[in-house]
Amino acid sequence: MTHSNATQPEDLAALTQLGRAGSAPTRRLETFPNRNPGRPYVVELSTSEFTSMCPATGQPDFGTITIRYIPGPRIVESKSLKLYLWTFRNEGCFQEHLVNVILDDLAAALEPVWLEVTGAFAARGGITITVRAETGRKEPRQ
Repeated sequence: MTHSNATQPEDLAALTQLGRAGSAPTRRLETFPNRNPGRPYVVELSTSEFTSMCPATGQPDFGTITIRYIPGPRIVESKSLKLYLWTFRNEGCFQEHLVNVILDDLAAALEPVWLEVTGAFAARGGITITVRAETGRKEPRQ
């Protein structure tokens, strides 16, 4: 028996990166439909392998990016998110700006009820930086 809120074949139609070898970094975030739009639930994705570059020195920045959101109509496909995050590896961007760029791009792709992006960056010069940005309204759990 198939549930109406289960993944449907048409959900896969727009996914071009999943299941394909030889993928390269891209800013294209792929999504699929949220089959449970009436139920608020939180999706959390995290990677401890995030790298970017300091725009002034060109030195690498290492960090953990955590994304938490209450889906609206769309859900991000995780392989496309990995390839998206990979594009920052050779891009110079201050960490504070970087987290907000990721937030804005995900918000545009997903139209979430609520979205939070946290970047927890490794120490440089003895100082760690954690940046947290959010948009939308997190509904209280009942």
